[in-house]
Amino acid sequence: MRSWVLILALWCAGLGAAAQFGKISVAFQDLGAAYQGQGAVAIGLMVSVVGLVGLVFGTTAGLIVARVGARRAMLAALVLGALVSAAQSLLPPFPLMMLARLAEGVSHLAIVVVGPVAIAQAAPPARQGAAMTLWSSFFGLTYAVLAWVGPGILQAHGIAGLFHWHALWMLGCALVLWRLMPRDVAVGAPRAEGIWAGHLAIYRSPFVAAPATGFVCYTVTYVAILTLMPAAMGPQGALAAVAMPLVSIGLSLTFGVWLLGRITAVHQVQAGFALAAGASLFLWPLWGTAAALAPALVVAGALGLVQGASFASIPQLNPAAQDRARAAGAIAQLGNLGTTTGTPILAWLMQKAGVSGLALFLFGFSVLGIALHALQARRRLKA
Repeated sequence: MRSWVLILALWCAGLGAAAQFGKISVAFQDLGAAYQGQGAVAIGLMVSVVGLVGLVFGTTAGLIVARVGARRAMLAALVLGALVSAAQSLLPPFPLMMLARLAEGVSHLAIVVVGPVAIAQAAPPARQGAAMTLWSSFFGLTYAVLAWVGPGILQAHGIAGLFHWHALWMLGCALVLWRLMPRDVAVGAPRAEGIWAGHLAIYRSPFVAAPATGFVCYTVTYVAILTLMPAAMGPQGALAAVAMPLVSIGLSLTFGVWLLGRITAVHQVQAGFALAAGASLFLWPLWGTAAALAPALVVAGALGLVQGASFASIPQLNPAAQDRARAAGAIAQLGNLGTTTGTPILAWLMQKAGVSGLALFLFGFSVLGIALHALQARRRLKA
């Protein structure tokens, strides 16, 4: 029972990490009014700069967490996140706000690296897949909750109130995890040359790198289709915008967990990509009709299977805690690469080729995800 309380507390920390993005998104218009003259691009950068830290330093964070220990890293990240959010509630001048967002990126990165590692350690072996799938839902669920409650908080308490609530959430998670997380022992900070060698070791390993090399194909497609597909679907777009993330999370937490008890996580990732690739082919004949909603929902559900199984593959492929931390760092790095590049790539393809560009985008990256995992599996056989 205590292990599941710890898992839920770690998941709540993940919700707080996702809110480091989501609080800016839900307050986008209000922040634009508060920082008049900056423009929509600058406020958009305020959202994305947190992910830039993970893109640059994702694997470095995994290496550092592996050295200093999960508990120290998580507690420091949560306290930093609470302090930064409280400072942001004062709405400092724009350059200082951006510096605060960079600091928040450090907090975010540490949480998303530590979270899956600590959950994998806490979960009973028979329930590890379910626990990792639960963790994988933190981002989509947070956005859904903030879209529901965020406007009310903003209307009643303004931007400062929203950021205060976030700071309290982060601090509350820190206090709970201070009591629940097992103590760890640091083995020393990595030297600079150790970091570079560690990066090479991560991406050369077919065990450590495999979750991330498949996950990048998921993040490239998932964020892009949630952003651009509903707007291009006409009357069905509003329903698709709500239903697609809910179907993705729901299928991952139900059928995905059941399936992880019967096949390996890597095979589930490949099955999810195969289902997404097949559904993408039906977008061509059905596009422009109400029936196009069906393959769109199938794609979302299939990618939900990929999402949960990608995190579940970390402990399945890497029994050592240090290797799990490195794998989580690689997922953070390549995942941010996917979220950064996917939307502009799809926007360009749809501008040039319409639904054909959309279908080829989904099909191509899904097949690439299958192929990358097949290549890593072959390399593991030779290792």
